[in-house]
Amino acid sequence: MKINFWLTGLLIISTFFACNKSKQAAQNIPVVAFEQRDLDTLEVSAPKVEAVEAPDPVEETYTLPPYNPTYTLRNDLIHTKLDLRFDWAKQQVIGKAQLKLKPYFYATRILELDAKGFDIHSLKMEGSNKDLKYEYDGQVLTIDLGKAYTAGQEYTINIDYTAKPADTGGKGGSAAITSDQGLFFINHDNSDPNKPMQIWTQGETEWNSHWFPTIDKPNERCTQETYLTVQDRFKTLSNGLLISSTKNEDGTRTDYWKMDQPHAPYLFMIAVGEFAVVKDDWNGMLVDYYVEPEYEQDAKAIFAHTKEMLTFFSDKLGVKYPWQKYSQVVVRDYVSGAMENTTGVIFGEFVQQTKRELIDNNNDGIVAHELFHHWFGDLVTCESWANLTMNEGFANYAEYLWFEHKYGKDRADSHRRSELQGYINSANQGGIHPLIHFEHGDKEDMFDAHSYNKGGLVLHMLRNYVGDDAFFAALKKYLNTHAYTAVEAHDLRLAFEDVTGEDLNWFFNQWYFSAGHPILNINYDYDLTAGKVKVTIQQEQDPNANPPIFVLPFAIDIYNEKGNVTRHEVLMNQRKQVFSFDISEKPALVSVDADRVLLCEKRDNQTDENFIFQYHNGKNYLSRYEALNALGGSDNPAAQTVFAAALNDSYWGLRSKGLSLLDENKTPDLFSKIAKLAKTDEHSVVRAAAYYKLAESKDQKFIPTAKYAIDNDQAYRVISAALNALNAFDSKEAAQYASKLENSKSPSIINAVGDIYASNGNTSKLAFFREHMSRVDGYAAVNYFENYFKLLTNADQAKVKENMLALREVGVNMGESPWRRFGAVKTMNDMRGTYLDRADNSSDEAVKKELKDNAEAITRMISEVKAKETNQQLKRIYNSF
Repeated sequence: MKINFWLTGLLIISTFFACNKSKQAAQNIPVVAFEQRDLDTLEVSAPKVEAVEAPDPVEETYTLPPYNPTYTLRNDLIHTKLDLRFDWAKQQVIGKAQLKLKPYFYATRILELDAKGFDIHSLKMEGSNKDLKYEYDGQVLTIDLGKAYTAGQEYTINIDYTAKPADTGGKGGSAAITSDQGLFFINHDNSDPNKPMQIWTQGETEWNSHWFPTIDKPNERCTQETYLTVQDRFKTLSNGLLISSTKNEDGTRTDYWKMDQPHAPYLFMIAVGEFAVVKDDWNGMLVDYYVEPEYEQDAKAIFAHTKEMLTFFSDKLGVKYPWQKYSQVVVRDYVSGAMENTTGVIFGEFVQQTKRELIDNNNDGIVAHELFHHWFGDLVTCESWANLTMNEGFANYAEYLWFEHKYGKDRADSHRRSELQGYINSANQGGIHPLIHFEHGDKEDMFDAHSYNKGGLVLHMLRNYVGDDAFFAALKKYLNTHAYTAVEAHDLRLAFEDVTGEDLNWFFNQWYFSAGHPILNINYDYDLTAGKVKVTIQQEQDPNANPPIFVLPFAIDIYNEKGNVTRHEVLMNQRKQVFSFDISEKPALVSVDADRVLLCEKRDNQTDENFIFQYHNGKNYLSRYEALNALGGSDNPAAQTVFAAALNDSYWGLRSKGLSLLDENKTPDLFSKIAKLAKTDEHSVVRAAAYYKLAESKDQKFIPTAKYAIDNDQAYRVISAALNALNAFDSKEAAQYASKLENSKSPSIINAVGDIYASNGNTSKLAFFREHMSRVDGYAAVNYFENYFKLLTNADQAKVKENMLALREVGVNMGESPWRRFGAVKTMNDMRGTYLDRADNSSDEAVKKELKDNAEAITRMISEVKAKETNQQLKRIYNSF
């Protein structure tokens, strides 16, 4: 639109006069009327009107929104050859890098490489002894190539360098990847007898350039050779195949790894350690598992179903696993969950468990996630971090696909519910942004519940909309078209449009390029006279932050009392929309989004009777779960009959849910049924839940049942729950069982023993908590240290001091797990708070002073820990203490 400027000037003048006219009237000053022809000769001598100067118009300023573009490739990296040795004492990499490149399109004589914190010893063009000129700011190495190279003209440079990741990295990271160091030496001086010496890498996002020079961007890719010289006792792993292994005269060995398929530099990896390597085979291709020696017999259980997943995903996608081998390695002190390095996936130590610990607690989800990345992320890679969901959304959805295939749709839908809740919680607490988020602040911020959870949930909706055949045909086309390239969301859209023949901009615009999700308020109205049921759905999401209207295709199922169902496919494309259907009798249930595929929040205004019917007649897990959840807050006595019915549900997750909702005071007759579940249910989660419910009865007749589990059940979680129940029935006998189980290696058992010791208040057991800290990690450590603190509150000051000193040692040891460090410092802080509370409540001045002095001593210890702590998240938490 073009603005007419003379009309604008007239408007300003008119406004000026109108303002003065109003002012005159207010002062009872006569207004002089005149015609246009009088303007040239008009003279006004009285009354005198003082001129008012018009304010200068406010000049609006306009700025572009933040935008993080895809990296501009001026040179294309073709091949990387690395020759690496390691200085363990200094935690340094002594490297030689040979890089083959060519201009991407335009002629250039300048090459920029990411190289973070290097000492550059030599930089030469291949075939020349003359050093190239360069500038280096500690982050980017800018090289003058000596002449301009044109498109297609290859050149090779050689760089001798020392990388110091431990000195120059570790200053950043995110909640998802807690350090940006890139390469890590674990127990580098062999000072910790309980931890192996290891080296491993974590390249995502752009941190591999802490240990080798490269173009460290996701839209770059190259082939790779890696020579690793290590002490002969160590095993190594890198991308591709092990071509040779040569022993050297100095007691070292050089392993030569070769990856002849191009992949992104952030996917390069190495791992060095005293691993046990368990070899397997899939269709003639090497599959192997690297674990600590004590887990060698458990390796195939740790990575159970890997080969079956390779077959399933290859068949489902119509694209065979595209790489040379598949290796998985477990490392200590990992800074994330797992990483999909091409052909060499790294996992945190939490996956490393015994066969017994893995009962009903396998690693299938994370193994499937990282394996699927080898198609989505490694073969086809997001072109920028703004497009991260093109990697992570698919990997998250792989978990659903695998659960659906292996364990059935109920298990998959249970997982989807968890993913949806994770996204909703994140959106409500941390805000919303588009899936494709060019306006992100830090690229690390992209690793959130949008890129992961929402990305997978959107793919599920797309699958439901186009149908299974079209969905997987489109994925096959997408993969084949874009193999070994970088992609963005439009590439995926075009693949789906090519397959389906349908314009899908509406879907991608609202789910990939807009923020938020619909919030639905659903109401029902029945007009039996007219023979109609009306379903009114209001979209209530904030229209200023979300699309005011989401286009939502879904099914509405109408059930009669006999459970017969009539389905109606509808399209919601209004902010408020009424759907009307013919009925011959009042429905027993109207189910909106009957397949439960929408990514939304909803308030479904059904009655208790509707939800009772929904549980008994629901066609899927989510319908039954929603019914149980809704009835969980109901006082309707009939709800308890539904919870009782859930004890027989076909899906173990809903049997467990039913147990948690049962009110033992209203259904005492069900305890015999619960005791039977505790002994015989096929799933250990249900058996454990049954023991926790039995504990609420405090009925000693169930003591033999609890003892039976402690002595015979193979699942540690069940033994832990049975210990809890036995403690409720007979605390003395539970303490005797606990003492027999003190040396268990199971974190679950150790926590159960801690529960018993904390509840009986026997401070002689403080030694147990000090001695068994190393056996708990992750969330298990939270409960462990809470019990530790609870028992400390019963101890005398000498014992408290002894234990505070022990906890301080954990807190200042950066080789300890972050969970244990946090647990130790929180326990110290809680004890300090207890001393201060006791001081405030004491009337004895001497006692008050002593308590405050003790609190001050703990404050000094916490200050020592704060000064030592390197983890940025923990530092932020500690600063709140």
